Amino acid sequence: MKLFTHALIDGLILSALASSVLIVTLLINPRLFLQDYPADIQEKVPPKTQREKRQSLIAGIPFMLILLALPIWSTVRLKQSGVEAIWSLVLNAFGVAFVFNLFDLLVLDWFMFCTVTPRFLVIPGSEGSPAYKDYGYHFRGALMGTALSAAAGLVIGFFIWLI
Repeated sequence: MKLFTHALIDGLILSALASSVLIVTLLINPRLFLQDYPADIQEKVPPKTQREKRQSLIAGIPFMLILLALPIWSTVRLKQSGVEAIWSLVLNAFGVAFVFNLFDLLVLDWFMFCTVTPRFLVIPGSEGSPAYKDYGYHFRGALMGTALSAAAGLVIGFFIWLI
């Protein structure tokens, strides 16, 4: 139970931090995450400008650092608390990443993007696209996120176990 609670709490912290960066970036310019929008939307709008590509990189770095740092931090803390079994460390790192993956699917993608679709998420030129309501697109993305969470869990858990 300690492992589950630890991963859940740290996963919620990860969800809050990563979602904050994501939402602020989308408020500034949703085109910065154009590559993550469904293909139908991407086809309706011009490709990113060179400036937008640079801005995407600048916004993406803290986002990716948060996604990587929180599972590591959580797993290090778990090991310091006396949990040293490799599979516990792997499951914790996976769990933290998976909680964010689930939060991203249910809250950000399905609720905010597909159900509510606030104006700041709609890229000019793609208004009215049915792709904004494509729940399946986001589910498929969450399946990929689950695989990435598992891979990250294995790598992070093993690495923390070694040190």
